[in-house]
Amino acid sequence: MNSMESGRLIRKRRVSLRIDQRALSEIAGVSVHTLSNIEAGKGNPTVAILERLLNALGMEFRIQVKE
Repeated sequence: MNSMESGRLIRKRRVSLRIDQRALSEIAGVSVHTLSNIEAGKGNPTVAILERLLNALGMEFRIQVKE
């Protein structure tokens, strides 16, 4: 999944839960600026930041290694 796809997924889930960016950023411990950039598909978020955001949204983060 690229950063644009992950950003869309995070935004879609956040909106469906009726959480604004400020609330999600506080819950996940991520700045609003960082969250905004991720949702816009900009930047290159770390695995740790993606994991915090997804956990805050009740989602699971998995890494799959293909052979």
